[in-house]
Amino acid sequence: MIPSQRVLGVRSRILQSVRGYFYSRGFTEVETPVRVRTPALESFIDAEASGDSYLRTSPELHMKRLLCEGYERIFQVGPCFRKGEKGAIHNPEYTMLEWYRTNADYLDVLVDAKALVATVCKEVLARTELEYRGFKVEMMPVWDCITVREAFAGAAGWDPIRQFDQDRFDTDLVGKVEPGFAAGRPTVLKDFPAEAAALARLGGKGEYVYAERWELYAGGMELANAYSELTDPAEQRERFVKCAEQRRAGGRPVYKPDESFLKALDKGMPRCAGVALGIDRLAMLLSGVETIAEVRAFADE
Repeated sequence: MIPSQRVLGVRSRILQSVRGYFYSRGFTEVETPVRVRTPALESFIDAEASGDSYLRTSPELHMKRLLCEGYERIFQVGPCFRKGEKGAIHNPEYTMLEWYRTNADYLDVLVDAKALVATVCKEVLARTELEYRGFKVEMMPVWDCITVREAFAGAAGWDPIRQFDQDRFDTDLVGKVEPGFAAGRPTVLKDFPAEAAALARLGGKGEYVYAERWELYAGGMELANAYSELTDPAEQRERFVKCAEQRRAGGRPVYKPDESFLKALDKGMPRCAGVALGIDRLAMLLSGVETIAEVRAFADE
């Protein structure tokens, strides 16, 4: 499928605006390997094999190794891959924007995300109000922000922070929580269960311990997710082991831990936070189309 010139024009201007935003704020654009020896370990994401290696599901681990070497503000726009993901808003190959900065936490990069989205909307469309799937969506200045605990108590009647159940969490998130987000403005869902921390740092205390993580929703889609990054190498190793056990129990391929990343953590990674944002979905939102195939040239090949 070949998208219309209008839609690819919107996509092109988005990429131009994104790069301009980060260049103007002192970020360095980086490129890291697309073909990797071992993919980032995530419980429910499968990597596409490429010979004796894999196509990356995210540039995250390589970018964090750069942080360990003294880089302070970096961003990357490039292809990522997930095996078996195909649908209206999913494609096996997709374009990801990731950025990281030191001396920041997940709430600091939420400020970045708001400023970035506002900048892109204004530069690409000359406005911040969009029309998508029959709704007017005001991208600025106010985003709703709700914790996982609050969202699940209201929509599903239970607290996944206090008593976590992975299957129930996933089912209720998609079936009850996400549909309740306001159609007319973006929503940030934050403070995830510790069991869903992945590579995120934990916050809180006592019975209320949570992952310092947020996800951004707009137009009925998840657009971005962010963490305060875990910097403790021992804890990261433990999480990789637990993730491998979960994958094995679920019948998924088990990947080796990325030892180069873990060695870099051993040397030390500064306090930092990062965001991953889907360029394809942002292009869908700004161009008003409903499938990812409409914003990617030759997505069906």
